[in-house]
Amino acid sequence: MAPPARPEPRGPEIVAAGAVVVRKGPDAREVLVVHRPKYDDWSFPKGKQDPGEHVTATAVREVVEETGVEVRLGRPLRPQLYAVGGGRAKRVHYWVGHVVGDDDLTTYEVNAEVDGLAWVPVDEAASRLTYLDDIALLDQLYDEPRPTTAVVVVRHAKALKRGQWRRADWKRPLSDVGQEQARRLRDLLRSYGVTQVVSSSATRCLETVAPYAEQQVLPVQELPELSEEAYDAAHARRVLHALREAREPSVVCSHRPILPDLLADLGTEEEPLAPGELVVCHHRRGRLVATERHLPGLLA
Repeated sequence: MAPPARPEPRGPEIVAAGAVVVRKGPDAREVLVVHRPKYDDWSFPKGKQDPGEHVTATAVREVVEETGVEVRLGRPLRPQLYAVGGGRAKRVHYWVGHVVGDDDLTTYEVNAEVDGLAWVPVDEAASRLTYLDDIALLDQLYDEPRPTTAVVVVRHAKALKRGQWRRADWKRPLSDVGQEQARRLRDLLRSYGVTQVVSSSATRCLETVAPYAEQQVLPVQELPELSEEAYDAAHARRVLHALREAREPSVVCSHRPILPDLLADLGTEEEPLAPGELVVCHHRRGRLVATERHLPGLLA
């Protein structure tokens, strides 16, 4: 018998997030599934967004809470939209999840929310999953199950207006709103496991990535060639090529006029970004696999 289809949703959306976590098992690639006694179902780890939490952080947190496994986010999968109690719509955002550290499940203490979990070979997972929507996620995984490398391109957060600043423009700092955007950016970058931080030498760019770099104790590679005053397209292209080919996720912070060139070098094109907004470019061996776009919040 085929798994049941979910009812059509209606009403205000509930936002949740999760991940299809993949590892290379002894004989084949495996995915992580959980059993929830409340619903007596097998599904991928997921849960509701906390107030003020970015949805990417929700996905990472929920995987840890429901399985004990820490992950970084890979490429995005298509979100699910279905009805829950009372007919309300629930939108669940998903990513491919890649294990960071230990993937052992034996130390996880089962509880009233999750009373079973297992690594299951990808080819066998469809028979274990309860819902058609989750099987559809599994189908998407087949498109590119192997790890991708994220290059995050971010426009610097909101800076003081040029008319409020009488010194050299490259020294112009972030506004109070921009500083809060930079703090919120930490969770986004942490969700993708960013370990390389590259920035224009302009103060407003350095201040945008500083909270994350300081939190993760990472050096910032400061490049005048990514600034408005000393932009060097050839040098920027070489930097992005190296990041694209690397296996470690990275972030590059620069300025609105320069971003179209940087994104083109990464194989994509986007509408102009707002202050603090970012594009995540997922590559596999230098080939662009997927992109996504996020705001840290506080656009006022």
